Amino acid sequence: MKHYVNGVFTTTGTAFPLISPLDGSQRGTVPEATREIVDAAVRAARAALEGPWGAASVEERCAYLRRIADGIEARFDEFVAAEVADTGKPRDLAATVDIPRAIANFRAYADLSYGRPERAYHTRVPGWSGSGEALNYTVRRPLGVVAVISPWNLPLLLLTWKVAPALAAGNAVVAKPSEETPSTATLLAEVIDGVRLPPGAFNLVHGHGANAAGEFLTGHPGVDAIAFTGESATGSAIMRAAADHVTPLSFELGGKNPAVVFADADLDEAVEGTVRSSFTHSGQICLCTERVYVERPVFAAFTAKLAERARELKDYGPMISAGHRDKVLSYYRLAVEEGADVLAGGGVPAFGDARDGGFYVEPTVITGLPQDARTVREEVFGPICHVAPFDEEAEAIRLANDSPYGLAATVWTGDLSRAHRVAPKIEAGIVWVNCWNLRDLRTPFGGVKASGIGREGGEYSLDFFSEPVNICVKI
Repeated sequence: MKHYVNGVFTTTGTAFPLISPLDGSQRGTVPEATREIVDAAVRAARAALEGPWGAASVEERCAYLRRIADGIEARFDEFVAAEVADTGKPRDLAATVDIPRAIANFRAYADLSYGRPERAYHTRVPGWSGSGEALNYTVRRPLGVVAVISPWNLPLLLLTWKVAPALAAGNAVVAKPSEETPSTATLLAEVIDGVRLPPGAFNLVHGHGANAAGEFLTGHPGVDAIAFTGESATGSAIMRAAADHVTPLSFELGGKNPAVVFADADLDEAVEGTVRSSFTHSGQICLCTERVYVERPVFAAFTAKLAERARELKDYGPMISAGHRDKVLSYYRLAVEEGADVLAGGGVPAFGDARDGGFYVEPTVITGLPQDARTVREEVFGPICHVAPFDEEAEAIRLANDSPYGLAATVWTGDLSRAHRVAPKIEAGIVWVNCWNLRDLRTPFGGVKASGIGREGGEYSLDFFSEPVNICVKI
């Protein structure tokens, strides 16, 4: 792995090990960016804005984005292999979601930026000399140097989700991927270098967060905006660092997402949907379901089917690290201490091969806890869901909203009127009805309460990464 600063790949004198979550072996080393490296990256980004990149037209920027997409596509298998090696997720998931979405991010924002309309207003002001008229029109300019901090669960997808609109809007980027998953970010830097993006327009630094590259970057006075995806506690720390410079922020943070299953839902469809929403990528997706509320007439049948499906799961990946595995297992133990009934999972699987050295935990279904139990309220970020019954529609809404988080929710019902009635009452940034994680890149994405600030996606991302400027011309 290497840093990429001002169009040059570099390393520093210190490095830390890169550990495979699949078997616990060391795959290589990653350079730790010093404060000086981060400062050089920010200065390179500023220089790019004052040079060729800052002078590039929308058409030129969009052409670069399309060439980056083509470059990822040309090295598709390398990106998939790197994503699997870093995260341990099943290859099919990386090949059908992560890498295709990264390619789509660059193409989508190229299309959106190129065709973006500008607004103008013809203003009449009685009493002015001359015509008494003016023309007001609005242009958008880039924010400047943008720090992009991306997490380990969807490394390339979430990195490009921010880098693509930031570049499309004309910003220069300094990106820091998670220290756990640096490989696809490094490949992206190679692709960007290959398309000859002006030096400094995109920079990549590796390293840890607190008292390291992440903190050096988010607290840097030369950074004009911060886009971050990660846990809420880290978001709070970044907010404190950004406050000194009143730096604009876009945060997508944690979640303790509910699913609400009504008795009129297609039960098998709801079970399969909940299997996906709770256990995809072993629960290591911010959108995953950890709380399931089921209408009492179907509670027993639903819970039995869900537990059976969880026990049948075989093709699932590990936790990202030993530390995260231990955190998830601590919640498994806590659930039992709090009085949970464990219907499936709750421990560590035994494979009898190299995977036993990896960081796996079992897909787990629990029930029987009160609403105020820590396991019900705190984000686990692993393959676990708690299932509880409800009796009335209003109760289901109240239970779903009884959380410090508000990122995503799922409603399962056969009653379309109920779907339209319930979904807007759930305190979440996105609510799926009879589906999960069905995404349109043009729609707003983000959370409420402790789940984030602002929205990303489509025009919403382009709005964040640019500033409107009104120009008034007297006629």
